[in-house]
Amino acid sequence: MQNNLSMKQELLDILCQKAFKYSEAPTFKLVSGAVSNYYVNCRPVTLSPRGMYLIGHLLYDAVKAISVDGIGGMTFGADPMAVATAFVSEMKGTPIKAFSIRKARKDHGIVKWIEGDMEPGDRVVIIDDVATTGGSTIKAVERARSEGLEIIKAVVLVDRQEGGLQNIAEHVEDASAIISRDELMKQWELCRNGAGS
Repeated sequence: MQNNLSMKQELLDILCQKAFKYSEAPTFKLVSGAVSNYYVNCRPVTLSPRGMYLIGHLLYDAVKAISVDGIGGMTFGADPMAVATAFVSEMKGTPIKAFSIRKARKDHGIVKWIEGDMEPGDRVVIIDDVATTGGSTIKAVERARSEGLEIIKAVVLVDRQEGGLQNIAEHVEDASAIISRDELMKQWELCRNGAGS
């Protein structure tokens, strides 16, 4: 079984190969409307078997010390990560349920923001794949609270280090990232120079 450090290193390598794009001139338009010289699309990694394995273990390790009932965030970015973490938690004997937060409120059946087996008062972790301004994570926090969930922690997979994590921390006291932009850039330089792991 790999330790946390080697799993994180392998995940960094996969993110560089499949999720990270860089340009000398700012050419990538972000959700926020800003233009950046790099872009991180985690979906090819979060939906891959190996990516799910690594992310599930790393997220589980990030939350296992706190007592939580569920883990999830805004669909679709958080969904595969929540499912991977729930799967790992069951294997570890401390099950954490996965849930998903809708982008548009369900208007038929039971009207709600949350999909999953969650109840008001459940202690949960909100997750997201990438944080730039933190807007989507904060929206997820607000919607989860409106459904009566207690937010214990927020974790993002990749922090672009553009103020998002600090913005999230204004809404959730315990906010952290698995991987920072600096770590990703450092690994990208190594990969580009043929020294990737």
